[in-house]
Amino acid sequence: MIDFNRSVRDTSRAVERLAMVETQIRARGVRDRNVLRAMERVPRHQFVPADQQGQAYGDYPLPIGQGQTISQPYIVALMSELLEIRPGCRVLEIGTGSGYQAAVLAEMGARVWSLEILPSLAATADRLLHRLGYRSVAVRAGDGYAGWPEEAPFDGIILTAAPVEVPGPLLDQLAEAGRLVVPEGRHLQELVLYTRKGGKVARREIIPVRFVPMTGRAEKP
Repeated sequence: MIDFNRSVRDTSRAVERLAMVETQIRARGVRDRNVLRAMERVPRHQFVPADQQGQAYGDYPLPIGQGQTISQPYIVALMSELLEIRPGCRVLEIGTGSGYQAAVLAEMGARVWSLEILPSLAATADRLLHRLGYRSVAVRAGDGYAGWPEEAPFDGIILTAAPVEVPGPLLDQLAEAGRLVVPEGRHLQELVLYTRKGGKVARREIIPVRFVPMTGRAEKP
């Protein structure tokens, strides 16, 4: 038997997703077609708690439990665009959270290695990503400070929690011509883009942001 109510909900959410991309993302200047297409396709409502699904396509972050959040859609899109992902890119994500950012990167054609310091969140995200068919994402529970050295170097590295400054091991795992996007700072945070070229690393501040702090080794002096 066809579940008409579910079909209507799915259609409604697809419309909400398209509106989200047009009014929150494209309207703010994100132009990468690969990013826009991924944001149109990934079912954001699947990555939030059931009681938050009606707000999944709103212009704000949402709580996902354990003091963590799923980022505002525009910020997800902006960070994805800054990475300049193309199919086949190898990307390291620090802070899996709900798995939404990893899904967007996978939808863009990246192969993603994602670290989450909270084991229960890592397990939940891993199950969801596999259920939705994102087989190019590997999720592991652990402290992201040291990165994933056995899979390095990475074309892109993205942090979805804010350290006071980017951990040195992550910069070391950035490939030549690679790009690292990170919210930096404790109370006042800036979204920062690091690029490696000719063995040198350049730093560029993008916009002020607000993320949960990076925990674990990053909290220590």
